[in-house]
Amino acid sequence: MKHRIVVLGAGYAGAFAAGNLARRLSPDDTEITVVNAAPDFVERMRLHQLAIGQDRASRTLADVFAGTGVRLRLARVTGVDPERGTVAVTGEEGAGEIAYDTLLYALGSSVDHRGVPGVAEHAFDVTGLSSALRLRERLAGLGAGGTVLVVGEGLTGIETATEFAESRPDLSVTLAARGELGAWLSPKARRHLRGTFDRLGITVHEHTGIEAVEPARAIAADGRAIPADVTVWSAGFAVHPIAAASGLEVAGTGQIVVDRTMRSVSHPDVYAAGDSAYAIGDNGRPLPMSCASAGFTTMQATAAIIARLTGGEVPTTDLKYYGNHISLGRRDAIFQMVDEDVRAKSWYVGGRTAAVLKAGVLKGSGLSIAHPTFGLPKRRRRLSAAQARNNVRATA
Repeated sequence: MKHRIVVLGAGYAGAFAAGNLARRLSPDDTEITVVNAAPDFVERMRLHQLAIGQDRASRTLADVFAGTGVRLRLARVTGVDPERGTVAVTGEEGAGEIAYDTLLYALGSSVDHRGVPGVAEHAFDVTGLSSALRLRERLAGLGAGGTVLVVGEGLTGIETATEFAESRPDLSVTLAARGELGAWLSPKARRHLRGTFDRLGITVHEHTGIEAVEPARAIAADGRAIPADVTVWSAGFAVHPIAAASGLEVAGTGQIVVDRTMRSVSHPDVYAAGDSAYAIGDNGRPLPMSCASAGFTTMQATAAIIARLTGGEVPTTDLKYYGNHISLGRRDAIFQMVDEDVRAKSWYVGGRTAAVLKAGVLKGSGLSIAHPTFGLPKRRRRLSAAQARNNVRATA
């Protein structure tokens, strides 16, 4: 019997993992199924560009996995039963179950409303395709002089505010920051960031927490009302509660607690990658939810799965956070390196050079997904004899 590998989610982590597994494991021994609710691969790092009206080429997951042997199931995951080794789904084919021998959980994250009144009803976000398209439609109908408030001074908030201000100079763009804008950057990079905000005409309200969102304004913690025809919420990410509800051991964030190889500490047949994984980096700290972390955790998870199935030694890949690439529109960016304690180093790269670097990162990420079996070896690795015997016993 073939070993059944099920990958939940086809974002950066899930799509790359499925393609990598298909490239390196023999189809004679393994059956790989990807479960995803939407039919297209979504470049999440470009959704703020899509929202402001820039057209982005899309690619269907059917095209991505064509010729790889990966099975695609378009369905929404409604539950996981790690004791029975099944995933509950619902979709066009109705409700059903998918059995697995190895599960890779990569359902990612969504916007964190943080319980702030009015966010769910009145705010927009760029964490998913449907929400970005909804924001795109709203912004397209916003005339000159319209006001846009971006809440959150993290990477998503900064990239969103600068992209909007550059693409739509007729709008009044404001950013609300709970702390100091760019406080985590080096002094020179922080000055560059502030200079960019000034150049683009973005108003910044520092040390301003938003405690309520209304249809045409947001209410700050000090009682001030900030006008906003459109409020874009980018104040953090949250993972889906499915993992916690399944009985898998999770952290306070709801992320699956994994060991150094991305294997669930409570259920050894389950691995996690991307934002779904609570992974401790090489510096002893949890990896942040980010595309970079998704890359590292996915490489480690797939390497561990392949090694354990084929009887090889499990390799250890780097789990380091090297720095931040921050787009500031299409012609400007900041490339800030950090040390092992995630503190900004004194130097940074900015301007067009950094923009070219960021464009290369985005292009490389897209190509790695679009060509999941590039360089396919003539002979893929077979399951070990012990693993093959386990498969037969498990399915007998």
